[in-house]
This record gives sequence, structure tokens and C-alpha cells, in this order.
Amino acid sequence: MKQSLSHKLIGNHRVGGEMTSGAEVALRMDQALLQDVLGTLVMLELRAMGVDRVATSPSVQYIDHSLVQPDQMSADSHLFLKSACERMGVWYSGPGNGISHPVHMERFGVPGQSLIGCDSHTTAAGALGMLAVGAGGIEVAMAMAGEPFFMPMPRIINVRLTGKLPDWVSAKDIILQLLQRHTVSGFKNCMLEYTGPGLAGLDAMDRHVLANMGTETGATASVFPSDDETRRFLESRGRLQDWQPLAPDEGCQYDDVIEINLSDLVPLIALPSSPDKVVPVADVAGEEIFQSYIGSSGNPGYRDFAIVGQIVAGKKIADGVSLDINPSTRTILSALINHGLLGDLVAAGARIHQPGCNGCIGMGQAPAAGRNSLRTVPRNFPGRSGTREDSVFLCSPETAAASALTGVITDPRTLDMPFVRPVEPVDMAADIRHFKAPLPPGQSRSVQLLATENTPPLPTLSPIPDRIHLPVKLKVGDNISTDDIIAAGTRVMPLWSNIKASAEFTFEQIDPDYVRRARSAGDGHIIVAGRNYGQGSSRENAALVPRFLGLQVVIAVSFARIHWQNLPSFGVLPLTLEHAEDLQYLNPDDTITIEDIADQLRAGCHVEALINGTHRLPLRHDLSQRQQDILKAGGVINWLKGKETEA
Repeated sequence: MKQSLSHKLIGNHRVGGEMTSGAEVALRMDQALLQDVLGTLVMLELRAMGVDRVATSPSVQYIDHSLVQPDQMSADSHLFLKSACERMGVWYSGPGNGISHPVHMERFGVPGQSLIGCDSHTTAAGALGMLAVGAGGIEVAMAMAGEPFFMPMPRIINVRLTGKLPDWVSAKDIILQLLQRHTVSGFKNCMLEYTGPGLAGLDAMDRHVLANMGTETGATASVFPSDDETRRFLESRGRLQDWQPLAPDEGCQYDDVIEINLSDLVPLIALPSSPDKVVPVADVAGEEIFQSYIGSSGNPGYRDFAIVGQIVAGKKIADGVSLDINPSTRTILSALINHGLLGDLVAAGARIHQPGCNGCIGMGQAPAAGRNSLRTVPRNFPGRSGTREDSVFLCSPETAAASALTGVITDPRTLDMPFVRPVEPVDMAADIRHFKAPLPPGQSRSVQLLATENTPPLPTLSPIPDRIHLPVKLKVGDNISTDDIIAAGTRVMPLWSNIKASAEFTFEQIDPDYVRRARSAGDGHIIVAGRNYGQGSSRENAALVPRFLGLQVVIAVSFARIHWQNLPSFGVLPLTLEHAEDLQYLNPDDTITIEDIADQLRAGCHVEALINGTHRLPLRHDLSQRQQDILKAGGVINWLKGKETEA
């Protein structure tokens, strides 16, 4: 039977379940990726599970998010993570090496292997022909402990690229086109597989842009063939031995086919404050800007910085504009220095920041309130920049650089200069001296974890009761992001591993009184939401922290995939409305009653509830029997301990 590349990758790693769309499939994960602010929770979870040494290889811990160190908390956390890596057999990539996703591609990505990461943009490694999936940290911890990773079998969507990118149009414009067509939830439980003659004009880091931001469409994963361009990328990184060709079978079938003619694309831009509010740059040209921000895992390649250097070389950026350059990796920064482009950027007035996520996650470079900030980052959710009243646009490096010169949003095609497409240097090998390899088992067992007051043991969670009779304490609308639930930025992110401390900030941007009301409920409470609840970051504390405050049930019109999986992992029951219009009947302080929960879940997908004891509320669930067992146990850690006891 002829197979897509997606089916081949999933089939090669399947250890259970059926490859039928929507069915739960169990996968063996070869590699694991951790970033620092969520990796800390993963390490605490591994500790709670009693894991002495991880099973995935390589497993890599990156320090890339919490790099602004106004006090000792982040530095203390880095020491804890380094000791945990030494203890558990994990590679350690310290501050300064760069963002996990491009660094992992440079140093560890292998075509054909599977990768799980506690960051939703782990999908970027699909650019190398990997099966790469972002997940909640608890699921990453399970995979690192040797357990399978479970997910709904995705529909496979072929994105067929034809034509050739015009001058001044780049990979960012391709993914913005997909978002414009299909929205931030259009590809939920889908895997995007890129094919077609248009691939010939996209290098590996162009493909990284598409695979990375596929997450913003709701896709589970994105994948590209491993071809001559993949070979060139790995050879330039000194890793030719890791290359192998991978491709779909000719004539294979897909669940759907989408075609994009690259020749028809124009520079695009996403308006505040959602990645799918996309229009041509020309439609908003002339609006004054305050900042142009270059970098992040959304545009991490050499060419993404080089094109900016070429545009501003010999010129000066407009008065009042901050041109922020955030190199994605140490390797990229070295290449910019060696080829003179960093000097061009500095001379033009750019501000140079350390390699890392930085302003993408609200850690520095926050814009002035209400002032337009053009960014090459993947997301522009409200407040994510670090400024609550922000106005963030998503665009290509070309558009951001052109606008920095003029001081207003500018279509780069209107620049009075020739277009020269940057060519990546031949030698881009990462310096292995800056990575700390895992200790041998004999040495690792003697390492003591350097715990701090911000790495306390995880709270113990109780099983969900068989009868729910609880008040609604919060009602929210569509597209609530995990940034809305637990904010990033310099105030809150250093506390993410401390559940009790971070709980004080829960839903702060949406409803500052939520924490008080949640605690006043005593026995527990319910949250009601619209469509695509929990979109964005994979941060599992967006499920764990509300659970700590007493959350037991979330009723929504629909959920984002990763957050839906995180909720039962921490003992929260996710239910969807059978009829979206019933949302109007649910209001704060209504009481929801659900009888015989275990029997109802086991009997099928339908769940009956009552509003205030009188109004019938038909609900549904999509939980597997495994997830029902996890709920019954009070979360994944309790469930795993129960399995060990039974064994």
C-alpha cells in the first residue's frame, strides 16, 4: 500500500492503537526536548515518578526562555536544571547557546526519528523529516520515563507547493497565507505534509518557519521530505552521517490536499492580536511603528537575519524605532559576526540581544503600551509581548526591516534597492564544547539535585469525584490562550515551577478576581469557555495551577489539542457542548450537576448534566479509556504509581 511520509513515520513508531483518524495511537519517542521554564516541571515530575535515568536519547535541556535575570531566581533554576540533567542522563545546553528548536536542528535532529518536547513549537524539527510533536510536560516526562506518547491519530493534509517565491516574499508569508485561509484552529488533529516542486526553493530553515508555525494553525505536526536540501543542511552542520532520504510514495493518498502557488504570494502581515488576522502588508502600509523585532523560533535562520543586515547596510533606522535583533543560536550569531552583517546592523542603530527566546515570550524588549510592534515571532496573543496593552503584528524579516527604515509599516517591494537572496555559509557547525553531555550512570547516581524554594515538590492531586455539584466561577470567550491562563514575562515566568506562588497570577489578564472566587468555592469549581480553549503554548501549568485552585471541570465549545490532553493529565475533566448555542445558558455562579461520572464516561461519548438542577445540558467527551483511568486516579503521576503498585 502506498503511504504518505506522515503514515510512514507514525507507523514506524507505533506501539499501540490503530492508525484510524481520531483513534488514540501510542508512539515510541526517540528523542526529547525540554526548555527551561517548563523543563523544570518535567524534572520535578520525573522526580515524583522515581525515574533515575531517562529512556529517550538524546534528551536535551535548553536554557532559552528565562534569560533576563533581575534577581537570583532564574539563575538558581538553571543550577537546578543542570544538576537534574547530570542526575538523569540529559544533555544540558546552557544560556547563550540559543533557542531550543533551531539548536536542536543544528545539533541533534535526525531524519526519520521521533521527537517530543515540552514546547508547542517542537514541531519545527519536522523540517528535517522528523515526527516532532509538542506536548504538555507531564507527557514529555512519561515519554522520557519510557512510556509511550498517546495522541489522536491525525488526519494527513498534503500542502502542495508550486511556483517560486517572488522577490521580497519569504517563508513567513507562506505560513501567514495558510493562517489566513484556515485560522488558528483549522488544522486541529491534523498533520501537515509538504510536497511539490515549490519545495526546491526552500532551504531547511525556511522549512523550519513553516513547521514551527504550523502549530499556530492547530496542527499536531508538520513534516517535510528529507531530500538534497536536508542533506546540505546536515552536511553544513558537520553531521552528514545522520542524513537519510525520506519521501512519500508516489501516488499515495491524503485526507485532503491544499495547493499554494508561491508565485502568487505577496508580503503579508498578521494584525493584532491573533496570528490568523492576516492581510497584505500593502493594506496597512503607512501606519507608524515603535519597534521592529527580528528573531525567535518563528524566523531563526541565517537568511532571516542576513536579509535585515542587507536592507539596513549603510543606512540609519528611523528615529523613534527600536530595531531589536535576537540571534536564534550561537552559531547564527557567530556567522553574522564573521560575515560582517552584525557590524552593519549595529551601525544602522540596531540593538543586539543574547541568543534566546527573549521578547517572544515577554522576557525583555516589551513595547510601549498601545504602540505598534512588528515582530517575526510566531504569536501575537494579547499581552504576550510583556506589555498588557500591546499592539503586535506578525510579519517577515523583510517587512520588519523595511518598516524600521521608514518608521511606518512598509511593503518591502517598495524599497528602492535590488533584492539579493542571502546564501547561508557552507560551514555552520555548532560548537560542541558549549554542550554538557550526560554523565555515565555510575557517576550520575551520586549527583544531588540543587533544589530551591521555587522548585518545591508538586502538589498531591485527589481523584475526580463520581458526582459533580459545583459552581461556575469563570466564563470566557473564544480562543483563550495559555498565555491568558498563566502569563509569561519577567514577573510570572520565573515562578512557573512553583505552583503555589504562580497560582496568584492565574487568569490575571482576563479576570483579576478569579483566584479569590476560585478559593472561595471551597470544594471546587467549573470554568466555561467558547471555541479553541487553551490555544498556544503547551505550558501544562495552565492546567495544573487552576487544578491546584480547585478547578475540576472545563466545559467549552471546543479545545485546543495540547491543552485538552493536559487537563485530564492533572485530574480535570474536559467536556464539550453538544450544541454550541447552549453556551448562552451558562453563567458565573450557575451550579452544574453531573451524576455517575465514571459510568457516563464509560458508557459512551455523551454526558448529561443539569444547570441549577433544572435545565438539561447535553455534553460530550472524547476521552480514551486510558484517560478515564487517569482522571479516576487524580492525574498521571497517581496513575503511574498505581500501575507500579499493581505490577
